[in-house]
Amino acid sequence: MTEDPRPASVSAPRTVISVDAMGGDRGPSAVVAGLAKSAQKNPDIRFILHGQKTVLERLVGRRRALEGRVEIRDAAEVVTMDAKPSHVMRHGQGSSMWSAIDSVRNGEAPVCVSCGNTGALMLLSVVRLRKLPGVHRPAIACLWPSRNPQGFNVMLDVGADVRADEHDLLQYALMGTSYARNGMGLERPRVGLLNVGTEEHKGRAELKAAHDLIESNTEAGKFEFVGFVEGGDIPSAHVDVIVTDGFTGNVALKTGEGTAKLIGDILREAFKATPLSRIAALLAYTSLRRLKKRIDPRRVNGGVFLGLNGTVVKSHGSSDATGVAAAVKLAFELAQSGFTERLAARVASASGPVHDGVRDMAGGER
Repeated sequence: MTEDPRPASVSAPRTVISVDAMGGDRGPSAVVAGLAKSAQKNPDIRFILHGQKTVLERLVGRRRALEGRVEIRDAAEVVTMDAKPSHVMRHGQGSSMWSAIDSVRNGEAPVCVSCGNTGALMLLSVVRLRKLPGVHRPAIACLWPSRNPQGFNVMLDVGADVRADEHDLLQYALMGTSYARNGMGLERPRVGLLNVGTEEHKGRAELKAAHDLIESNTEAGKFEFVGFVEGGDIPSAHVDVIVTDGFTGNVALKTGEGTAKLIGDILREAFKATPLSRIAALLAYTSLRRLKKRIDPRRVNGGVFLGLNGTVVKSHGSSDATGVAAAVKLAFELAQSGFTERLAARVASASGPVHDGVRDMAGGER
């Protein structure tokens, strides 16, 4: 029987997570509250918290769950949500975001979590951590609620780069496969290429070329290729990994989040409309709570930057404590699985021109 690749909490105690405390819309109080929620549930987690020391000392001091489990690194500057990435790259050395990424670069933590400016975070991550050998374009992968037994599908890219040619899309397939295998325990993930139709003659030229490239690498990459998939397949049980360019993926992601919020708002309005509907809401309370949890974007919060020498988890900018805790949980699981090293081996398996095929990987890569 194949060994279960999912991380076990006893395998790597005292896993350290580097956290940018200052970047989110809700400020450091939401970040610290999220860390406290994580610490209460997981005794093996520790944090390096980056930001304004006097503010963080006060916030951390109020959380008993964080006592003795947080090292604060003073970083006076804050990368705002409207800051230009190029400006941050030139002038952001004193920021909490820069400091958090450098903790991964220096080997102090295997993974960084930030709620900050996505563009700045990606640029700093690429420059400070560097791309893995053989990676042309890093990607952001997200978990999408689905009908699959694992409850989620992986989609990438969802915003790292609006462009992607056929070779980039093949690399996304390989990286998404590694994420699904190590983060979700799927031995042979099913990969689909997002298109405007499932017929092979549809789509742009690079999609048709990517279709052939990905299909030719299924055996060496140890995944199943289901071919083209459509938007309706993203939450389906038909596929485990959805590959697309960053423009399309980001539009789909934001549309999905907006739709989930709309459904929640409509349900609340419907159950408040009349006295009978309020009674119906009470009778259906347990089912409604289950539905709310199922479609709550906060509970699947955390886009993972793939293709770098280190793992970076991007939490949503408006994350509250629940959202931050979800991103930290994802970061912890990836750190314990040795995800960065396994992803590096996956990409290395495609060393050389990717269109020449993918060689078998070595050294226990998953």
